[in-house]
Amino acid sequence: MTSAPTTAASASWRARFTGGGAVRLESLVVLAVLCVAMAISSSAFLSVSNILNILLSTSVFGVLAIGMTFVISSAGIDLSVGSMLALSGVVGAMLTSDLDLPWWMGILGCLAAGAATGAVNGFLITKGAIPPFIVTLGMLGVARGIALVLSNGVSIYGLPPEIVWLGQGRPFGVPVPVIVLLLTALVAHLLLAHTRFGVHAQVIGDNEGAARAMGVRVERMKVLIYTLSGLLSGLAGLLFAARINSGEPTAGLSYELTAITATILGGTNLFGGRGSVVGTLIGALIMGVLQNGLNLLAVRPFYQQIAIGAVLILAVWLDRINSREGWRR
Repeated sequence: MTSAPTTAASASWRARFTGGGAVRLESLVVLAVLCVAMAISSSAFLSVSNILNILLSTSVFGVLAIGMTFVISSAGIDLSVGSMLALSGVVGAMLTSDLDLPWWMGILGCLAAGAATGAVNGFLITKGAIPPFIVTLGMLGVARGIALVLSNGVSIYGLPPEIVWLGQGRPFGVPVPVIVLLLTALVAHLLLAHTRFGVHAQVIGDNEGAARAMGVRVERMKVLIYTLSGLLSGLAGLLFAARINSGEPTAGLSYELTAITATILGGTNLFGGRGSVVGTLIGALIMGVLQNGLNLLAVRPFYQQIAIGAVLILAVWLDRINSREGWRR
């Protein structure tokens, strides 16, 4: 039987963390200011086609960032999402192009490859007692290497039309990847903010000892969280491959940096205990607007990497300031 103190603690934690949809005001202000600045700098920024381009480019790393939200809110980190994206796309392309299997096998292959790789991350972190930073840093190289070996270092072209439609289709003028991103965000928001799984993920990030006292199976939860991150990486890999009509072993380079930045910008605490899928969407849009605006202004890609890195440092710094102010209050 569950003791009364444990039940009360569980109710207290649930009351604290079911507000997972909260959006940090600073994120909305940054997005608004950035949009105004880009609109002033370039007359093409507010065109319908450019707005759709922003949403389309945001969709892939936005899906990655949603998975990262669960990982970071549980006080973990996943540096392998970009490599898992590439591996998933290559697996899906091999199944349909090289092995001539049905298109739906390609979709399942992408998702399964991502989920399996994520599960390996979770298993090594829990059973091997290895820090998430080390495990996922190692998997960054392993997954990328496997993708290069499977493809012999070259792109695998010729995906089925059904899969290509997932990346290039535009029902009612809206790109399919954008629709997939919004549906994924909706499901993830409900999962994080309104289910036991999401509550427990954030409790683990805030205080793992308290989570164990509540009866949370911490090791099992961590494996599931990293599996979810891998699954969403597989979905992002599917969208990326469908968009360019090929499995690309070098896809997703530095996407882990963009996904982490978007997650932190959205209000998820880098050190765990707080996460917001809605906020992550805002953060992903900030990154999409920034990259698009720099492209319109003909800023060289090298400087764009500097800008993304600087934004990440700034986001973490602001998050630490907010955390200190919260503790003072």
